[in-house]
Amino acid sequence: MVPRFSRLEPMPRAGERLLIAANGVFLEIARPWLRVVRRLGPFQHRTAIPYGDASEETDLTCGRIPASLIGDFAAMARSAYPKETGAWIVWNVATSAFRLLPVRILEHSAGHLKYERPPLAGDDVLVVDCHSHGHAPAFFSVTDDVDDRHDVKFAFVIGNCASAAPSMALRLCAKGIFEKVETVPAEWYAVASTEVVA
Repeated sequence: MVPRFSRLEPMPRAGERLLIAANGVFLEIARPWLRVVRRLGPFQHRTAIPYGDASEETDLTCGRIPASLIGDFAAMARSAYPKETGAWIVWNVATSAFRLLPVRILEHSAGHLKYERPPLAGDDVLVVDCHSHGHAPAFFSVTDDVDDRHDVKFAFVIGNCASAAPSMALRLCAKGIFEKVETVPAEWYAVASTEVVA
């Protein structure tokens, strides 16, 4: 219940909770690298709710994702072209270091990717789930929606991988809430751009 006359304290550790507020029901998600609060919906009737208001919040506690790792993944995608490939960008809670972790591919083609989720070291957490679309443009499919429904992460797709300037799509996935990032960082495009490959 959101306090009416004081500030709601964020969760002290990783987890999820529902917030009942005067202006609706909200979902709070806390991870070592991220805290988000999103409104699930308003109340159907204008009944007096004896709680305070809540607001949507996003706190990326891990900091900015290094563009160089996007460049590394773009190189992986070009190398796998025309097939799809995947990798994770993970963040280490103890060292605050990011790294690119290739996934173990079970099947892949020009329009399909099936992989095994990589095991993570004790202090590593998933931040960005990356996959490529080979010759197709970057977008999120119905299959992606099903795969991402239970996760808390950014999902990143790079498409048109043989192009000098590949296409990109990025979204935040928060337990079934999908929020497209309208503007992918310019430095991501800069590190992924290259000479046209045959």
